[in-house]
Amino acid sequence: MTASPVKRAFKYRFYPSDAQAAELSRTFGCVRKVYNMALAARTEAWARQQRVNYNATSAMLTAWKKTEELAYLGEVSSVPLQQTLRHLQVAFTSFFGKRAKYPHFKSRKKSRKSAEYTTSGFRYRDGKLTLAKMSEPLDIVWSRPLPEGSSPSSVTVSQDAAGRWFVSLLCEDPAVGPLPATDAAVGIDVGLTHLLTLSTGEKISNPRHERKDRKRLAKAQRELSRKEKGAANRNQACRKVAKIHARIADRRRDHLHKLTSQLVRENQTLVIEDLTVRNMVKNRSLARAISDAAWSEFRSMLEYKAQWYGREVIAVDRFFPSSRLCSHCGTLAKGMPLNVRAWTCGSCGATHDRDVNAAKNLLAAGLAVSVCGAGVRPQRRTPGGQSATKQKTPRREP
Repeated sequence: MTASPVKRAFKYRFYPSDAQAAELSRTFGCVRKVYNMALAARTEAWARQQRVNYNATSAMLTAWKKTEELAYLGEVSSVPLQQTLRHLQVAFTSFFGKRAKYPHFKSRKKSRKSAEYTTSGFRYRDGKLTLAKMSEPLDIVWSRPLPEGSSPSSVTVSQDAAGRWFVSLLCEDPAVGPLPATDAAVGIDVGLTHLLTLSTGEKISNPRHERKDRKRLAKAQRELSRKEKGAANRNQACRKVAKIHARIADRRRDHLHKLTSQLVRENQTLVIEDLTVRNMVKNRSLARAISDAAWSEFRSMLEYKAQWYGREVIAVDRFFPSSRLCSHCGTLAKGMPLNVRAWTCGSCGATHDRDVNAAKNLLAAGLAVSVCGAGVRPQRRTPGGQSATKQKTPRREP
């Protein structure tokens, strides 16, 4: 049984003409309006203990277009409007399945500006993409080719806070598939001083992208704070701040893509720690550094690339004492303050680098999970049978 080809999104930057930019801006506004109106209708029905599905909201959209007040909804392509109703249906399905919170309304200023077109809403021929309601193809910078012989099944157009326009084409990529199996396995301990520490002893430095642009960002934010709300120069100052944030995010994403691709290609099994980053960033002293390290984004990339290439990612319980457990004899140290970066085991005398030791313990625990199928829980007793000290306040040990 052959696996179906993997679908990948290929994202490109493009430069719309004035007419195209105006059309897309109208489409973004209509998409947001339809989503919010449908969400309001479903919320009211929910209060009456009734459920409204996609078909009902689609019928509502048809009725809205016939009213004088909302007649402008018929001036843009209907495909993105139908797609936003489908996205809302998916959001409610996740909510009812207890996988997500209740859907929230889209804000004009804060929400992402995007519109999705299915095959009936665009034409892709000879390397040129033309959207519905447009007479000319988009001026796309083809930074990399699409897979040979493939055609996009959907197209998503977006504009970020920095004013840049992007188009994302979803295509089947036959080049993506399981890699040759290997016996290599690695434990990965994330941190702040070093972004990653591997069980092999290798340490990967933390680029600290946000820190490098912190002065520029602070200056731009000070200039923004002096601008009067609603003024044109305030919009320019907002755009300047957004461009710096975009520069930071782009460099961080590029670095993580290269790093995760290398790890997945070289290792069959990758063991990480199951961290609750959302709770960890509540620590005011470390929130900025943790956000800059982007541990959640790193894990997300690692997991979907491992799925693409036939690798395995194992997440060890966050309360597993990887830093305090001797990787040589298994003795559990009583305490390990964050400022202790190296320690010597009192039982066997082995000297450990804190992060390398944690990565080795994660690897051993992850391989145990892979072999036995059991979950890895916090170790409460030492191998010798003596009671181990229970952690009063579970926290991350970088």
